[in-house]
Amino acid sequence: MASLIEELIGTLNKENEEYEKLLELSRRKSAAIVGRDIPALEKITDDEQTVMTTIENLDVKRAQVTRDIADVINKDVETLKLSVLVELLSKQPDEQSRLSDVHDRLKTTVSSVRQINESNRQLIEQSLEMVEFDLNMARSMRQAPETNNYGPGAISVGETLGSVKGFDAKQ
Repeated sequence: MASLIEELIGTLNKENEEYEKLLELSRRKSAAIVGRDIPALEKITDDEQTVMTTIENLDVKRAQVTRDIADVINKDVETLKLSVLVELLSKQPDEQSRLSDVHDRLKTTVSSVRQINESNRQLIEQSLEMVEFDLNMARSMRQAPETNNYGPGAISVGETLGSVKGFDAKQ
C-alpha cells in the first residue's frame, strides 16, 4: 500500500505542476486579451491544449491509483476522496502529511486557475461587446439620414438625403 500512496502523491505533485503551468498561461492570456493580441492568444491556446492533455493523462493515472488503493483497503472507490484517504493514514503521519500537503496545494492552484479563467471570460465578453458596439457605430455611420415627409394616409415617404460613404483612405 505504501508504494500506491507514493505513486498517488507523485501523480498529484505532477498534476499540481501542470495546473501551475496552466495558471501562468491563464495570466498571460489575460494580458493578451486586454492587449487584443490575437497571435499571442492563439499560441497560448495551443499551449493550454498541450497542458490540458497532460493533466487529463495524469487524472486517468490518479483515478487508477485511487481504484487500486480502494481495492487494497476494501473501500468503495466512489466514497474514497483524498480527504478521506488522508484521515485513513493517521497511523502513517509522514505519508499523511505529504498527501495532505499536496492535496491542499492542488486545491489552491485549481482554485486560482478557476478565478483567472472567470476573469478572462468576463474580459472576453467585454471585448465582444466593444466589437459589437464598434460594428453598430460603423453601420450607423454608413446609413444615410431620411427626411420626415409623410404622404397620403400618414405613410412615411422619407427620402434619403444622400449616401454617406465609408472612410476613404485616399483622401
